[in-house]
Amino acid sequence: MKKIILLLLFLFSLSFTGCEKDDICDANTVTTSRLVISFYDINNSSVLKNVTNLKIIGEGMTDGVPFNGSTVINGSTVSIPLKTDADVTSFSFILNFGNSNTALVNEDHLQFNYTRATVFVSRACGFKTEYTLDPSIPYVHTDAAIADEKWIQYMAVKNSTIDNENETHLEIFF
Repeated sequence: MKKIILLLLFLFSLSFTGCEKDDICDANTVTTSRLVISFYDINNSSVLKNVTNLKIIGEGMTDGVPFNGSTVINGSTVSIPLKTDADVTSFSFILNFGNSNTALVNEDHLQFNYTRATVFVSRACGFKTEYTLDPSIPYVHTDAAIADEKWIQYMAVKNSTIDNENETHLEIFF
């Protein structure tokens, strides 16, 4: 009888050896980060400035980049995704989007150049992409015939390594 109990106990303990811990990616795990842009007053470079009804549309897209549940941004900071399969991403930044006075609507096109590195996070989370933004000023052009009509006056790369969303990567002055 003791041999049967020991055999059953041994078989029962063997059933646990095939179990693996659950592979669930923790929501707090940092994955592919977005480019964080802060907007500043051109006349006082230390003061954050809110944009009004800013819509950011990726090249070839028809709808804007969502931020905090909306595609129209009113605030001084925004995060936008970069392509994980290319070294260039282009966006249209439309200030005063939807304004009935079309003279107040101003659109600038920005092209971001960067290099990519694929980094293993974990078995549960997989891989993420880390970017290194080209420190030269991103290419900007506008549809306006006169260069003075651009609403973005100056840009500066503050942190070229994009591996988290806790800091500003690019500063835009207007």
